[in-house]
Amino acid sequence: MEQYSPQGFRVLPPVVKNLLIINVLAFFATIALQRFVDMESLFALYFFKSENFRVWQYFTYMFMHANVEHLFFNMFALWMFGYILENYWGGKRFLLFYVICGLGAALIHTCVTGFSYYGTASAIGYYAQDPNPEAFLNLFQSKFSGHYNEMAFNDFLSTWRANPTNRLMGLQSVDLANKMLQSSTDIPTVGASGAIYGILLAFGMMFPNQYVYIYFLFPLKAKWFVVIYIAIELISGILGTADGVAHFAHLGGMLFGYILIKYWRKREFQRWDRNY
Repeated sequence: MEQYSPQGFRVLPPVVKNLLIINVLAFFATIALQRFVDMESLFALYFFKSENFRVWQYFTYMFMHANVEHLFFNMFALWMFGYILENYWGGKRFLLFYVICGLGAALIHTCVTGFSYYGTASAIGYYAQDPNPEAFLNLFQSKFSGHYNEMAFNDFLSTWRANPTNRLMGLQSVDLANKMLQSSTDIPTVGASGAIYGILLAFGMMFPNQYVYIYFLFPLKAKWFVVIYIAIELISGILGTADGVAHFAHLGGMLFGYILIKYWRKREFQRWDRNY
């Protein structure tokens, strides 16, 4: 039912090749130009409450990477699964799919970040009605642990506990909580992972019984490979692991990839049905 006309088979088709080149050049440009321009603050994705936020970051963040390891594994996966899909779909469809998955990942990440942001803002508002050392500790542990200077926080808390009725300390704690909330918006999101996870999903949907070799040794059908990755990302996202990975962005890339493939299949089925 799906009609594709790839022009021959290439191990390094043009879209995958150019995406690899752009990502590598962007990474080394970030390092080479760091004395002159902060490319991360310009092109990484920031939450819209951050002073660093720019609309174009929803697109440019896909070409920024945190380190060599991050870049290597994303680019390896792009080539490993992407060149087969580009040969199967053709360059235009593959590029459209890649970009939409990346944009979808950014959108889902923004929604999840917004849910967390406004939930924390509400908790701070509730805390501000009756600030006290123990309530401040609970607020910090539930909302900011691992994302703020714990030594500075402990020094402030120790001083306040020595004089818990000090109203000025209470007001300062509310101000500090709001500053921590604002600083949480300045955490950048970078990487092609959202688009890569969309490609991974597409590979599993297009070639469900194709074997993928885990660590080049253990064969596993693509459909189960994808299911395992979805489960890992979902569990990690729900548990809120502080590993610096945007798990829901990965799932967002997969979600938008799934919707796009289902749309293409429906449209092509309707076209096939009209013709026959």
